[in-house]
Amino acid sequence: MNNETTTLTKARTGRKSQAAKAIPGEWCVGILGTDAKGRQVVASGDLKLRARRAASCLLEPAAGDSVACLRIAPDEVWIMAVLQREEGTANVVSCEGGTGMRIAAEGGRIELAAEELDVATQRTRLATDTADVVGRQLSVVGTSLKLVGSVLSSVMDRVQHFSRHYLRTTDGIDRVAATHVECEAKQLMRIEGEHTLVNGRELVKARGAQIHFG
Repeated sequence: MNNETTTLTKARTGRKSQAAKAIPGEWCVGILGTDAKGRQVVASGDLKLRARRAASCLLEPAAGDSVACLRIAPDEVWIMAVLQREEGTANVVSCEGGTGMRIAAEGGRIELAAEELDVATQRTRLATDTADVVGRQLSVVGTSLKLVGSVLSSVMDRVQHFSRHYLRTTDGIDRVAATHVECEAKQLMRIEGEHTLVNGRELVKARGAQIHFG
């Protein structure tokens, strides 16, 4: 019984040793191109190897790039990094497959510096405690805009507004203070209230083709 146990133990140990054996790899440097079918091919010396981009290579390789590759089988070559790129080729950071990309800097800071920044997405969500937007010109264009908050404060030298219909409801006080106030209607102007007060310190004037009171 002891001999059988020893034999089984040695067999299991042998299998573990075989499973733990590392897969050998060979590094090479070459120039990236494409074949007739549009697949990526790396030319390294006299070799032309079909290659795929590794998940760790976030910079999308382009034709003419000098790339570092890892060959672990005759037909399995991985592009690990882009070493050099020709001038004029756009740098594209992308991640193939998966459900998305997440950039995290716990307790740190992320900065983007560019001449121009374009963001194109089907849906955008921004959540923050405090946000500051500073710019010389700001344009917001949308089919529907909605603002919800507790306090809205704006300071402008001049405000221009145009709309086909303008509806406003205020539960509390709606007060306008200005040096000169004009209200003009092309057809009808109506002022209604339970109590209506008109006070002119020096003059109250009403003029019309007909004036009705009561």
